[in-house]
This record gives sequence, structure tokens and C-alpha cells, in this order.
Amino acid sequence: MILPTTLCFAAAAALINFWLGIRCGKIRQSEKISVGDGGNDTLIRRMRAQANFAEQTPLTVILVGLVELAGKGGQWLAPAAAVFVIGRIAHCLGMEGNFNAGRPIGMLTAMLFQLVLIVVGVLTVFGKM
Repeated sequence: MILPTTLCFAAAAALINFWLGIRCGKIRQSEKISVGDGGNDTLIRRMRAQANFAEQTPLTVILVGLVELAGKGGQWLAPAAAVFVIGRIAHCLGMEGNFNAGRPIGMLTAMLFQLVLIVVGVLTVFGKM
């Protein structure tokens, strides 16, 4: 069974993670920092943005897949996953200080989407949805 929403969501997440790694790599190369952060504030922020992405995204992708597999995704799941992705990009930009509203936007979109997925999952398990 193909889960198109989950597949697109996971692909978008992988692309963002790749982009975040490239951003760290550019600073590492220009500042000649092989291991660690070298005390470079920009690298610290970019590494933290990538780590936060890696912390928030995997379980969200799994929950999206399970909700879709359970047939509870309907018309809302793909747009909601897209908002999560946009929020994660905003969070990354906010971590660097270029877009101050980005961090709270990213945090809020992630937490709300995860909460919705949790509620849908629990309601589905108990046959209430």
C-alpha cells in the first residue's frame, strides 16, 4: 500500500534535512571547522536548528503514516503536513536570527500538528473516530 501523503511528507523532510546539513557544511568549510562548533555562533545556531529538526520530525512522520494508514487522513492531512514543513523552515530561519518570528511559528506549528495527530491516533484506537 502506498501512503502518498506520508511519502511526500517524508521526502520534503529529507530535503529540508539535506538543506540544513549543507548550511552547516558551508560554515564549516569557510571557517575551517572540522569537528564541533569551534565557538562559531552561526554554526552553533545552524547545528541547533538541524538538531531541533531531527528531534521534531521523525515521530511526526511516523504519526502521519499511521493516521494515513488507518484511513483517518482525509483531506486535512496533506495540508497540515505542509504547514508543519513550512513551520520547520521558519524555525530554522528564526534560529539564525534572520526571521525572529520563525522560532515561535515553527514551535507552534509543530506542537499543534503533533497534538492533532496524537488525538486522532488515540480516538482511532478507541473507535471514537
